[in-house]
Amino acid sequence: MQAAPVRHVSANPIPSVAGALRAMEELLMRGGQRTARRNAWTAVLEDRRRAKDRVEAQHVLEAVATRTSQAT
Repeated sequence: MQAAPVRHVSANPIPSVAGALRAMEELLMRGGQRTARRNAWTAVLEDRRRAKDRVEAQHVLEAVATRTSQAT
């Protein structure tokens, strides 16, 4: 008879809110729903990043336009 593999568990694991939510998600949702939700959240984060990049690019373009008009 072989002994069961040993898992390393820290003495005082610190639970996080994100970890608790992921655990609940795994219990309540099937794999496909979980994947769809994560994909949707990834898309939201990517949209936010693109919006931030657009605002920064707009500021740069406005600054260049202002300097160009002042130079003439």
